[in-house]
Amino acid sequence: MSASDGGSSALTDTVRRKVLGLVGLGARGRLVVVGAEQVRLAAQKGSVQLVLVARDVSRHSLDKVIPVLRARGVEMVEWPSAAELGGAVGRDITAAIGIVDQALARGIRGAVAGAAPAGDATRVSR
Repeated sequence: MSASDGGSSALTDTVRRKVLGLVGLGARGRLVVVGAEQVRLAAQKGSVQLVLVARDVSRHSLDKVIPVLRARGVEMVEWPSAAELGGAVGRDITAAIGIVDQALARGIRGAVAGAAPAGDATRVSR
């Protein structure tokens, strides 16, 4: 993951709401896994299509999941707040949310790509 960009986000409020809404729908449809450990396990099984990773969580939490995601070539999108991610799935906070449904992942990628130019610090490629 890239270094924090000083707290500002390339994602507009509209795009963030859209992505969080999609994640919430995915959670209700059991199309996501929530939490660093669950994301790590799903990535090891090869079932994760895309991961949203909160950049305001501890390095320890990220060290559990990011090496596995990179080794598996899973695309990651940095998210500004663990509280925002958690709120989308009915939790106080969460370090990571893994998208296991291909169509949902495609929709989230489309929303993020429409908001952030290629190479933007918000996106972390394989």
